[in-house]
Formats: sequence, structure tokens, C-alpha cells
Amino acid sequence: MRRIRRDLSPRQRRQIRVRSKISGTPERPRLNVFRSANHIYAQVIDDSIGHTLVSASTMDKEARPDFKDGINKTDEAKLVGKIVAERAKEKGITKVVFDRGGYLYHGRIKALADAAREAGLDF
Repeated sequence: MRRIRRDLSPRQRRQIRVRSKISGTPERPRLNVFRSANHIYAQVIDDSIGHTLVSASTMDKEARPDFKDGINKTDEAKLVGKIVAERAKEKGITKVVFDRGGYLYHGRIKALADAAREAGLDF
């Protein structure tokens, strides 16, 4: 019988369920997304060695000049997706497994994924 973790939020339960099925390999690392109220973070992770290969977020000093005062959070997510894809391509990573982190594939998560695809990542 399956044990339900009642001390976790529904998003955390979805995240555990998704992570039990996917994992990053050296050939196809995992593109993980974390969304907070004000920022969005993306990492490309090789789970076999437990290392973050590439990361990008709205907090990056290199990315901050691209964010104008009137830009909304969805457009910021698109820029982060483009940045993480460019950094991954510089390291020779073209194929990834997308880990939405328990979030619904909608809004900022979808915008980041679409921008990463357009910038050259295959998932």
C-alpha cells in the first residue's frame, strides 16, 4: 500500500512523483525549474555525479540589464530560458530532460520551456 506524505504540499508531492520517474544522465541532463513569487531559476543537472552543469535565473548579474522596469514575469522567464539554453550549448549540451519541479506546465514554466526549445535545446 502506498504511503501518502501529508506533511508536504501538493507541489512537493508532485515533485517527488515526477523525480521518481526522470533523472539526468551525462548524455541527457535534467533541466530543472524553480519558480518563486518574484523570480525563476533554471539548472541543467547531471544526476549521475550530482553536479549542476549550467544555471540561469532572474538574479544573474549578467542577465539583469536585459530585464527592463516594465517587463512582466512571463517575459523574464522567456529570457531565462534563452540564457540557460545558450549556456548549455556553449558546454556542448543539446538534449535535456525537462523537470517542471511539480509546477503545472503553464504560464512562466511553459514560457521558459518554449524559449529554451527555440534557443536550441531538444526535449
